[in-house]
Amino acid sequence: MQKLLIVGCGDIARRILPRLLGHYRIFALVRDPQQCAFWRENGARPVLADLDRPDSLQRIAGLADIIVHLAPPPAADRRSITGHQGDIRTRWLLAALARGRSLPQRIVYISTSGVYGDCAGALIDETRALRPATARACRRVDAERQLRAFGRRGVVVSILRAPGIYAADRLPLDRLRQGTPALRAVDDVYSNHIHADDLAMMTCAAMRYGRSNRTYNATDDSQIRMADYFDLVADRFHLPRVPRLSRHEAEQRLSPLQLSFMNESRRLLNQRVKKELRVRLRYPRVDDGIAAALTERKDRCS
Repeated sequence: MQKLLIVGCGDIARRILPRLLGHYRIFALVRDPQQCAFWRENGARPVLADLDRPDSLQRIAGLADIIVHLAPPPAADRRSITGHQGDIRTRWLLAALARGRSLPQRIVYISTSGVYGDCAGALIDETRALRPATARACRRVDAERQLRAFGRRGVVVSILRAPGIYAADRLPLDRLRQGTPALRAVDDVYSNHIHADDLAMMTCAAMRYGRSNRTYNATDDSQIRMADYFDLVADRFHLPRVPRLSRHEAEQRLSPLQLSFMNESRRLLNQRVKKELRVRLRYPRVDDGIAAALTERKDRCS
């Protein structure tokens, strides 16, 4: 049985785990000792280590045949500390893996569609040039480049570029209750989405079918503008629709972080993930996922 190491043990990792049990011997890299019990009780062997402490990563060298890399880059540019501007966590992870007697056979990495930057609402596939416009997207581009270089050493590296991830517990309900405005239709941008369960399924498919040094747009079939998405959630959950602002008004009232998501517009094409990874979406449209989320939340309360 092949050994598999999950790096970045958050929500998507927990959704992946049941799909892997019985097929792999699973290890989970965790930095919080209190998380160990969950992974152990659910069939994985926890490995206590921290991507921000390279000296703690010695145990993973040569440990696994497959690496599922779900960890985000550092939240801030750590150049002043490390001398490296990009994703230092991925750099330290790959350095640790390189010290093993053998390299892993495969790495699957979840990146972000933010690496494309603003595409003015155009339909784009994975051949689109990368033009990251934010510091966080630049760090993702750096991680992808590091992984591609590592892949040239004989490791099959597959990269999933995920857009906005949603699920029953990952909806903008607080934003709606607070009445945080969105852009009016003439100024609005296209946003892309993927249900967390479908992203977990895509990740598992990439372990089996992902091609070497290949990128995949991990998105659903929806083509929806951001404010329309908020309206859809509001209507389903019987909440007031948020006010609409002009772009000029939004620049005066919203935070730089909120505005950053309104400065990029693109429509992702997902033919490659369907054809090469043989993915069949459980929630092909945002409407489908939100309806399921509403049912799930009602079941929890009953």
